[in-house]
Amino acid sequence: MKAIKNIAIIAHVDHGKTTLVDKILHHCKLFRSNESTGELILDNNDLERERGITILSKNVAVVYKDVKINIIDTPGHADFGGEVERVLNMADGVLLLVDAFEGPMPQTRFVLKKAIDLKLKPIVVINKVDKENCTPDIVHESVFDLMFELDADEWQLDFPTVYGSAKNNWMSTDWKKQTDSVAPLLDMVLEHVPSPEIEEGNTQMLITSLDFSSFTGRIAIGRLQRGQLTSGMKVNLIKRDGSKIPSRIKELNLFDGLGRKKVDNVQPGDLCAVIGLEDFEIGDTIADFDDPEALPTIAIDEPTMSMLFTINDSPFFGKEGRFVTSRHIRERLEKELEKNLAMRLETTDSSDKFIVFGRGVLHLSVLIETMRREGYELQIGQPQVIIKEIDGVKMEPIEELTIDLPEDVSGKAIEMVSLRKGEMLAMNPKGNRMVCEFKIPSRGIIGLRNQLLTATAGEAIMNHRFIEFSPYRGEIAGRVNGSLISMEKGSAIPYSLDKLQERGKFFVAPNEAIYTGQVIGENTRQDDMVVNVTKTKKLSNVRAAGSDDKVKLAPPIKFSLEEALEYIQKDEYVEVTPNSLRLRKTLLDENDRKRQKT
Repeated sequence: MKAIKNIAIIAHVDHGKTTLVDKILHHCKLFRSNESTGELILDNNDLERERGITILSKNVAVVYKDVKINIIDTPGHADFGGEVERVLNMADGVLLLVDAFEGPMPQTRFVLKKAIDLKLKPIVVINKVDKENCTPDIVHESVFDLMFELDADEWQLDFPTVYGSAKNNWMSTDWKKQTDSVAPLLDMVLEHVPSPEIEEGNTQMLITSLDFSSFTGRIAIGRLQRGQLTSGMKVNLIKRDGSKIPSRIKELNLFDGLGRKKVDNVQPGDLCAVIGLEDFEIGDTIADFDDPEALPTIAIDEPTMSMLFTINDSPFFGKEGRFVTSRHIRERLEKELEKNLAMRLETTDSSDKFIVFGRGVLHLSVLIETMRREGYELQIGQPQVIIKEIDGVKMEPIEELTIDLPEDVSGKAIEMVSLRKGEMLAMNPKGNRMVCEFKIPSRGIIGLRNQLLTATAGEAIMNHRFIEFSPYRGEIAGRVNGSLISMEKGSAIPYSLDKLQERGKFFVAPNEAIYTGQVIGENTRQDDMVVNVTKTKKLSNVRAAGSDDKVKLAPPIKFSLEEALEYIQKDEYVEVTPNSLRLRKTLLDENDRKRQKT
């Protein structure tokens, strides 16, 4: 029986989790010396690589000094809190990564709270000590203060610390003494992370994650708590509501390096993948056939935001996507529910509209982006914050917001946040930058990032995490400027765009195909304005065709998906197709819009 250690790596976004896992994999000789692996090996999804963030947690296993270490890489964004929560159930200890310059950040707090509540032993890794002006000793103290704040037990507060730079491939117990590998960290894991506690009793395993294979179907992943599993064994599947379904295990896999290997039996305390079970969900227990006992299921934080998903009914529907009907969209959303725990789905009185609840704009925009790449066409309504009524009082979600920005523009940021009903908690200078902390309603955050980046010339770094529901703070002024709406269907003519430049900023490029009712720009005034950009120049012998080439047009504004979602107003949709993002009015016809107003 091989000794096992299960660890999860938790940290704020961009503090170097995935890079550290890379270095551990290389150190444990997982690859041949001539094998080219590239960087961020675990971020294997296109979307993760593009954005530079981890979205789905990954499992890898390495062997170090004859001990098998199962490593779980977790996302750093609080929007993917559902992911973090459930995978921490599989670990016995956590590596808490903290940037030696930035120190503990909002999401550090969020993920650490989860780990402390689950009684996991933390090992603190102070990363990026090669940065200029970094203060590892002060960061070490602030991590201790944070743990104390979060009511950690004495044995948790007595945490070991290791310093180093994952990027430069070294870790050491003293930050001034550089070593040549990450071995000191792995030695610390062997020394301090407890081996899984194995209770006596019959088989119990909580399903904490899902995988899918086109050959074998759905695969259940979790940690075997006690007892044993063998391939071909009869088991009972205990659901959340307590009902039991008899099942049989076809195949068992253990994590081995980056992949999985087939085994006949699994020892308790190890992470494994079970193939062959039907109708299971995350939070179900695989238990003994004769005497089944359930494990406590996973509680997940409630969603704080919702969006309307509907079919694409614009004049350009079906030109790019393969899946355009409401049935396609519904099936895809139901499939997502199985593995995305923090998401909820509600149907509406219309068969082609669905309300999807999630943890934030990023959480839902990742789902939309994934669907778009798979060939779906859909339209998304404005993000709405969930308002609850508790004891007759209207309550809304409040978040803690941290903005890191240059000192000379901090006044603008404070003004913007206060307009959105935010209240200031603290201001801490760090070199020539200022870190401001606020409490702000979730409604106020929608669209704030865009404005902030504009006001600070792209310098502001914004992070936020959900704290609580508190009484409603009144109306927040939304976008002031109205929209420029296309009058005709056709293509945007440079001549017309040039003549209309003083009316506002455009979102469409010259000669781009547009339709009636599409939002093609932002008006300089408050009201919406209908404009015709498909009008060509009338040619006569005085007006020659050639003199039109000298048109100088400002480049169109191009939105990313999150920016578009945050930009739109109540009566607008974002049309999402595999190759394009368009903004449009819900009612395309101008007369219909006027009737609705009256």
